[in-house]
Amino acid sequence: MNNFYQQIAALSPEQRIIFEKRLKQKELNQLQKPETSKIKITRRKNSKDLPLSFAQQRLWFFQQLNPESSAYNVFNALHIEGQLNIAVLEKVFTEIVSRHENLRTTFTTDSEGQPIQVISSSHPLIIPIVDLKDVPNRKEEVQILATREIQKPFDLTKPLLRLTLVQLGDAEHVLLITIHHIICDRWSLGIFIREMKVLYEAFFNGQPSLLPELSIQYADWSVWQQEYLQGEVLLNQTNYWKKQLANLSVLELPTDRPRPAIATYKGAKQSFELSKTLSDTLKALSVNEGITLFTLLLTVFKVLLHKYTNQNDIVVGTDIVNRSRSETEELIGFLINTLVLRSDLSGNPTFRQLLNRVREVTLKAYDHQDLPFDKLVDILNPERNLSEMIPLFQVKFDLQLAQVEALELSNLTVSYLNFDNGTTKFELRFNFLETDQGLIGLVEYSTDIFDASTINRMVEHYRNLLERIVTNPQQQLCELSLLTESERHQLLVEWNNTAVDYPQQQCIYQLFEAQVERTPDAVAVVFEDEQLTYWELNIRANQLAHYLRSLGVKPEVLVGIYVERSLFMVIGLLAILKAGGAYVPLDPSYPQKRLAFILENTQAPVLLTQASLMEAMPQHKAQVVCLDAHWHYIAQQSKENFFCGLTPDNLAYVIYTSGSTGKPKGVMIKHSSTVAMLDWSNKTFEVEARGGVLASTSICFDLSVFEIFVPLSCGGKVLLIENALYLPTLPTTESVTLINTVPSVISQLLRTDGIPTSVQTVNIAGEPLHNQLVQQLYQQENIQQVFNLYGPSEDTTYSTSTCIQKGTSNTPPIGRPIHNTQIYLLDKNYQPVPVCVPGMLYIGGAGLARGYFNQPELTADKFIPNPYTNQPGETRISHKQ
Repeated sequence: MNNFYQQIAALSPEQRIIFEKRLKQKELNQLQKPETSKIKITRRKNSKDLPLSFAQQRLWFFQQLNPESSAYNVFNALHIEGQLNIAVLEKVFTEIVSRHENLRTTFTTDSEGQPIQVISSSHPLIIPIVDLKDVPNRKEEVQILATREIQKPFDLTKPLLRLTLVQLGDAEHVLLITIHHIICDRWSLGIFIREMKVLYEAFFNGQPSLLPELSIQYADWSVWQQEYLQGEVLLNQTNYWKKQLANLSVLELPTDRPRPAIATYKGAKQSFELSKTLSDTLKALSVNEGITLFTLLLTVFKVLLHKYTNQNDIVVGTDIVNRSRSETEELIGFLINTLVLRSDLSGNPTFRQLLNRVREVTLKAYDHQDLPFDKLVDILNPERNLSEMIPLFQVKFDLQLAQVEALELSNLTVSYLNFDNGTTKFELRFNFLETDQGLIGLVEYSTDIFDASTINRMVEHYRNLLERIVTNPQQQLCELSLLTESERHQLLVEWNNTAVDYPQQQCIYQLFEAQVERTPDAVAVVFEDEQLTYWELNIRANQLAHYLRSLGVKPEVLVGIYVERSLFMVIGLLAILKAGGAYVPLDPSYPQKRLAFILENTQAPVLLTQASLMEAMPQHKAQVVCLDAHWHYIAQQSKENFFCGLTPDNLAYVIYTSGSTGKPKGVMIKHSSTVAMLDWSNKTFEVEARGGVLASTSICFDLSVFEIFVPLSCGGKVLLIENALYLPTLPTTESVTLINTVPSVISQLLRTDGIPTSVQTVNIAGEPLHNQLVQQLYQQENIQQVFNLYGPSEDTTYSTSTCIQKGTSNTPPIGRPIHNTQIYLLDKNYQPVPVCVPGMLYIGGAGLARGYFNQPELTADKFIPNPYTNQPGETRISHKQ
């Protein structure tokens, strides 16, 4: 084999091109053809109840399910300049249709309902003519006619070849040729054009047809295929594919929209070119590596998919011409077969190592190519989903060797016109064509799930990979980046340029105290039929703060707060902060085991509670302050603000995670982190929106930090309520201007008409957000803004934010980083991933937690190399989500 590759390498570029085309996508393993090539296909004995080929069966069933679909229309448009002899052209097509029974074939069912081929007799063909000579906008009319023709479905019981000649002038025509794929493939188009050329020249010059008689017809091949794939042949082929395709993974390509419940086959195409220099370099590399150009391009495509999905099991479909026998080389018909090429990209191989893996898979697939894809699907019987466009694989890759050659006719100039039928048969397909100027690519994609901008970005990433691989094919997969330098700079620098000034020398309670000075008589907090002004709330919080100070509360001292929702809750939170302590929220509704764990873990020396909760309180060693029962002692304390020696770097609170990945962890948040979040909130949301904030979240969740301290730092009202679903019963419903909650709660409020007309802004976080819910909210005229917010507890409530636009149809993103926050989406090697490609989320910036309480080995604040400079210690990137 090595000697053979050396011989190939010695060929001139022109000789290599000729050689590769002769391979007809059958790879270098075609040194010895399959045994099936030795079996001669003979003429059938009768023409009654002719079976469909396996491929035809699939298209027949598809058309029964989708009778109005034009997805499988094969279309060509020829622009003809010169004195066209229409009578000769009609004679040409009459001869072609007469030569090929398949062009006279329609499909019906037998007495048992099974599809069969029906071959009609040949007759003179008359081409319909559309005269546009006197139409002013002829080009636009041709476009309309072509689009209409492309999108017009076929009835499989009627002729499946349509011809239309559009006359634009005395010496200018456009010939529209439409054939259903069930009787034609791309290789067939090349035959069609070649025969058209030979016959037109002959008939134009008064000569008879010079084409040799066909040894068989397509129906003969169909009969042979059904008879051949039996017994040991079928068993050998089946055993290989069953083993090769066992436990297939679904390729989780990132999409712009979720797949529809039922695939619509709406699609578009996008073309691109590789420079001649790059194309020639790729061809040289393929020869040097002892592989075909197809294998090289396919391997790079699989690297692209690996990078886009973070998956190692990559499955791609590809077409083979399926004409290894001399009898089939000149047949017009649907002979093309599809192979499923599965590759393992695990272990971080070098690209050169991966090339060998892909080559071995491809060679073995070609050795077992005689099993039709449609028969394979029947045998494997995979679970089908109506949202899938095709079983077994989602994406396809082809290198088109069957070019439709240039058509040169006597005294005529003929060129091809390109039209798009707006359909696709695949979610994504990359198709390459070799030309003298370089490789031309065409991407076919589903518009149900992809935007054109996404495909354009994907093409550029593929091009980037090609350029990097030809430079050094010995690179490991982790070293191959999809990004250009400009993309990398945008992702890591431009989009993280979020620095803004904020009061870095202030603590949370100082923002509140400043607001007290500005609006002492404004209502600060409301619960049921009670309320406190800013001045009243500050006095009570000061009194409790002085009392806590007498109990030893000071900076870095933890204070548990185990209270029901009430004015005492807000007073207690503020007082702990004013005393210099850090609050540890404990929800009375939580399981005793969780509460006991938090009390034991923190060893908080002081615990705020209420008399009604004393009996249910877990065992602990803290000194208890009963806010209601002890208030007469507390009320004797000073009403004045005092300096507690707190700095912005001191702890503000410790909130415990759910423990879903193990034991709950106490997230330690500093004052400076919360102040940064509050400053962002005050600069992002209108004053009117912050005027009345619904506070319905348990203080054990960091959403409560926003709900309580955002309004208290800007003069708004905190509207306390037990549960957001009780909103319609709130006495001060008309005061609610902003709701901060999860999608499931908002959905319920919409169903019960529970959102007050005073609400201007809805902040949604904590759960995936669907656009349908956003647009339902905007149907209420009072709703001006709907924000999608995201952030883990380890980054002070929110890390990203976006305002979802009214009328959009896209899936709501989580948005961009908020002020003074950095967001990085990285792969497992800490390298940034492109836009729309999933990665692990790393967050850094002012909101970052100090770490986990009593778990220094799990600190949320660790240094890793800066992905932009690769210098350690320059950027804090933490919390893997």
